[in-house]
Amino acid sequence: MGPLHIASTVKTPEIVFQAEDQRLVLSGRSIPENAVDFYRPVLDWAQSIGSDFKLTVQVQLEYFNTSSSKCLLDLFKRLEQSDALEVQWYFDADDEDMLEAGEDYDHIVNVPFKFVEIDPEA
Repeated sequence: MGPLHIASTVKTPEIVFQAEDQRLVLSGRSIPENAVDFYRPVLDWAQSIGSDFKLTVQVQLEYFNTSSSKCLLDLFKRLEQSDALEVQWYFDADDEDMLEAGEDYDHIVNVPFKFVEIDPEA
């Protein structure tokens, strides 16, 4: 499993695979001009992991657009093959839309989700 690091920009999130603790972290805003092109390296990376690979995916996005939403769904579907996978979905306590988006993914894919509420004033 190779390293993965995509630096953030104003319109794209930082995406990092932390090999030492088998954690994939997506953080920031995801409103790229072309979400498919942006997420292609992540989707290819996810396709390369085996079913016995343990992985935690931390989604710490403050906002994402519709095309990013589709790419996130593709990512979760590719990772469904892993027997030891958990998605940790972070959301601000006052952001019901982000919570609902995570709940929608939780119902669509066969992956355990853990919802982590963040206090925006902390």
